[in-house]
Amino acid sequence: MLLKLNELYFSPKKNIFTLILFLLLITLQLKGQETKWQNLLQNNNLNDFVQLNGKADFTLKDGILIGTSKLNTPNSFLATKTKYSNFILEFDVLVDYNLNSGVQFRSESLESYMNGRVHGYQCEIETSTRRWAGGIYDEARRGWLYPLSRNKQGQRAFINGRWNKYRIEAIGNSIKTFVNGVETSNLFDNMTQKGFIAFQVHGISDPKQEGKQVRWRNIRILTSDLEKNRMIASNKAPCISYLDGELTQDEKRLGFRMLWDGKTTKGWRGAKRKNFPEKGWIIKDGILTVESSDGKESRNGGDIVTKESFRNFELSVDFLLSPGANSGIKYFVVSNLNKGEGSAIGLEFQILDDEKHPDYKLGKNRNRSVGSLYDLIRAENKDTGARGKNFKGVGQWNNARIFVNGGKVEHWLNHVKVVEFDRFSQTFEALVEKSKYEIWEQFGRWPQGLILLQDHGDQVSFKNIKVREF
Repeated sequence: MLLKLNELYFSPKKNIFTLILFLLLITLQLKGQETKWQNLLQNNNLNDFVQLNGKADFTLKDGILIGTSKLNTPNSFLATKTKYSNFILEFDVLVDYNLNSGVQFRSESLESYMNGRVHGYQCEIETSTRRWAGGIYDEARRGWLYPLSRNKQGQRAFINGRWNKYRIEAIGNSIKTFVNGVETSNLFDNMTQKGFIAFQVHGISDPKQEGKQVRWRNIRILTSDLEKNRMIASNKAPCISYLDGELTQDEKRLGFRMLWDGKTTKGWRGAKRKNFPEKGWIIKDGILTVESSDGKESRNGGDIVTKESFRNFELSVDFLLSPGANSGIKYFVVSNLNKGEGSAIGLEFQILDDEKHPDYKLGKNRNRSVGSLYDLIRAENKDTGARGKNFKGVGQWNNARIFVNGGKVEHWLNHVKVVEFDRFSQTFEALVEKSKYEIWEQFGRWPQGLILLQDHGDQVSFKNIKVREF
């Protein structure tokens, strides 16, 4: 219906009626454009859900979904019968202290996978001193994808003993979570694009936890107009990407670049030669693999190093260990120091099968374990309250992150800090003097050096080698 402005302004008898009609049409039009949220509990029953795995109790009372823990039963999930791909999900949650929970999304339960065990992305709900509520865990699959160890503001978002507002945005390969308006996770991953949403009551073995409850309310989902409804929080959570062979826009803005192109030997050479080794290293499907040679260090293809040197940088490398394997990522490498047999000299992020390789029991105080500063500083979890080093295991892809800025150096294993030191400190100097490196003058204190991937005679694979310089 068209309204003529001349009638509106120049016909006094029609002014009031026309104005009311005009405003009514605008109101109806805006109402039709409103964001269409769907209440997942709109029928005031649980007929649209199915319970999977464990036998904890789920009830619905006054619009509140209540999960009650039960002793000696597996993780229990109340899952939607509908599967969702791209969406924004919001809910409020109140959880009893010392009870773990979470909300699954893009998840599955297949007879062909662990006899129907629920697996997929989970937005963490917890009350522990670790404070990873709002992080992303890959249930029954890859473990922690986004721990909050790199997001201190996100760690403070969840408040024990009160209702907390959660938001999950799963749009394409981008997955973001928010707790009370704070961005807690900023994940990029493409393993699963569609699945159910499920509310979890974690399995318990302590009788003192039986009967504890987690409650959800105001559960609603949006499946259209997602981009224009993205939340802009006051903070920006660090980007963690599991995408192979590409950089996210966040990484590009920070200055990251691929240090290995995933296809050729460009930018790399043998540590003790001008060209890339003719044997011992294989490039296939974006993966760089050093072949096994019965544990003989640098006897097959030998170590490889970058052609350029680095001073202040952040390096990220995904690595995969074969059983019993030993390798390392070295930095501040001076490749012509060791002219004899063995590896080139530099600081080393140790890559090791701690359970099967004998090197784990050598050195001092386990300073040759995975993630350690080899032969100098043992890797241990630096995130208060967290359990273990967050190593995903042999045969699984793990991430090594090395941060260097002046004297400050950090090792991160799967996004949990495991080593930190000042390479110009007296403490570091004393460690070197008691190690195998004492014969190298100013070891680890050189102003710049190469980055090295080690051939220690065992099969180890690398991919997604990224770096940014400060």
